[in-house]
Amino acid sequence: MLNDDCLILEQFENLRRLGIGISIDDFGTGYSSLSYLHKYPITTLKIDRSFVNELASDNHGHALVTAILAMSESLGLKVIAEGIEQESQAGLLSKEGCMYFQGYLYSKPLAFDAFQQLVTESRFISER
Repeated sequence: MLNDDCLILEQFENLRRLGIGISIDDFGTGYSSLSYLHKYPITTLKIDRSFVNELASDNHGHALVTAILAMSESLGLKVIAEGIEQESQAGLLSKEGCMYFQGYLYSKPLAFDAFQQLVTESRFISER
C-alpha cells in the first residue's frame, strides 16, 4: 500500500510538472477523502451534484457547500460545481465564491465537433 502511494504521488508530481492539473471528482462522496488533499498535489475539487441539488432546499447541503468552498480557498484549490441546472443554483454558488460551473444550464453533453462550435460561438463562457 505504501509503495502504491509513493508511485501515485510520483506520477501526480510528474503530471504537475507538465502543467497538468489534478482534480477530485464528486468531492464529498464515495472514495474522495480529505487525506487526498494533504497527500497528493490536487489542484481542483468538483463538488458533487447531490450537494448542488440540495443547495436551496437543505440547510445542511448549503453548509457543506460553503465549507468545501472555504476549505478550497484556504488551500488554494479551484472548485467546479457540477450539476448546475438552474440560474438560482449558479447565483448561490457564485455568491459563496465558486467560480466554475458545469451542468445542463450551460449545455448537455456534446460530441467534439458540437462542443468546438459551442465554444467558438459562446457568449456565456466567462470567469465569474
